[in-house]
Amino acid sequence: MNIKNLLSVFTFCIIAGGCSGANSDDSSATPEIPSSPESMYFPPVNSDTWDTKSLSSLGWHQDKVQDLLNYLESKHSKSFMILQNGRIVIEHYFPGHTSSTPWYWASAGKTLTSAVTGIAEQEGFLNINNQVSAYLGTGWTAAPLSKENLITCRNLLTMTSGLDDSLGDDVSPANLKYKADAGTRWAYHNVYVKLQDVVAAATGQTWSQYFNTRLRDKIGMTGNWIQNGGNSVYWSNTRSMARFGILALNNGSWNGIPIINSAYFQNAVSTSQNINLAYGYLWWLNGKTSYHMPQTQVQFNGKLIPDAPDDMFCALGKNDQKIYVVPGKKLVVVRMGDAADNVNLALSDFDDVLWQKINAVIN
Repeated sequence: MNIKNLLSVFTFCIIAGGCSGANSDDSSATPEIPSSPESMYFPPVNSDTWDTKSLSSLGWHQDKVQDLLNYLESKHSKSFMILQNGRIVIEHYFPGHTSSTPWYWASAGKTLTSAVTGIAEQEGFLNINNQVSAYLGTGWTAAPLSKENLITCRNLLTMTSGLDDSLGDDVSPANLKYKADAGTRWAYHNVYVKLQDVVAAATGQTWSQYFNTRLRDKIGMTGNWIQNGGNSVYWSNTRSMARFGILALNNGSWNGIPIINSAYFQNAVSTSQNINLAYGYLWWLNGKTSYHMPQTQVQFNGKLIPDAPDDMFCALGKNDQKIYVVPGKKLVVVRMGDAADNVNLALSDFDDVLWQKINAVIN
């Protein structure tokens, strides 16, 4: 047999699945058709309908769920959800709390302010690189005018205003004092809330009006902003928090409709300055080489939450209000409740232990 015929036989053997072996003479075998990836699910707006998925369909460990829930209950949780690809896999409400009970987002709601600031920019009402005083006028701080004029909307988004964070949550001008030049110091500071005033001034609407029409109502959230001293705090039920998590998982789009410009959103969940690598535009970022805690100027080496996925970004609020978003696993995880341990501004040891419990379920 010549070389050409040998090659023909060899080629035929490969196509036929081999010239010998257990399946070589099985004429009934049918080729495997690869399954198409599951589409992302978006719960209908103005409806409580929501698709679910079973743990078994995902290969998750049902026998580890109770340990997770027991831990959450021992840490004063009110509610907990895990969604995969937009569908509910685990939804649990602890005694005294229901699916319709509103609860506060605390600083997890900073991410709502980040989102709506981006929406206002994409609609041409503002530019985050502009001075804050371009929208609020001068004298909105007690800093010297030359220092106040250094502060841009981007500085408020990235916690780099340079204003003194040791003076509490009061954002009246007399309490907003110069500490360092804008952009040179990262400090967790309530002054970010002035972005809500910027949006109101730029759009000619109240903050709540603009937020409701441009974000809340478009993705079917419920809830309201409640003024609490110098804080503007969002209250909603748990599923509304989960809806915002799905929007974040989809880079600011809802069921194919862009709500937040995707380029802006990607910047929001990426390192925004070179001081705290684990901070974007009011979002916390995992998987970086170092991070700063809200309460200190000390830099810590390593990941923000060691046992959580590296690609995770999160909304973290006082007393352990949480939205964790994991793009690689198409996960959204929500926790509402009282402080797991001691009162804290955003981050605590609870996060890492909780992720150890979650990993036992999903891996």
